[in-house]
Amino acid sequence: MHLATYLGLQHGASQALAASFRQVADGHAAEPDVHVLCHHLAQWCDGHVERLRTAVERYGEQREEEPERLHAQALSETRSGGVGLLRDLQDLYLLASLVDITWTVLGQAAQGVRDRELLQLVAECEQETTQQLRWLNTRIKQAAPQALLAGGGST
Repeated sequence: MHLATYLGLQHGASQALAASFRQVADGHAAEPDVHVLCHHLAQWCDGHVERLRTAVERYGEQREEEPERLHAQALSETRSGGVGLLRDLQDLYLLASLVDITWTVLGQAAQGVRDRELLQLVAECEQETTQQLRWLNTRIKQAAPQALLAGGGST
């Protein structure tokens, strides 16, 4: 059973997303909404990691080196200026998308093994991840015109 592989993937991706939200929050502290909301959204990711423990206890967790393209890495630094914020938000969006689709895969597996507890976990965490994606999408739309048309600064 490869459920343990996807639990490991979700664990790592959720941790990377939490760290990346914090990196962007601190790197763009001059943007009050970004600073506050990114820290808040990082706490959601921390909660997801914590809640995954029950499923990991049941099914195990395997951290695979392959496929490398599916591994999430946290942002190591933030960029400056308006374009930098826009690019950092896009990076967060990509990480959150990986987390979202991994919840979908885990949900399908939970249905297959008829694990109601895992299904509930997936439903709740997937809902929060959807809210993270919506906020990121909205914030990207807000940042794009200023950054791209008004000379929003360096990268």
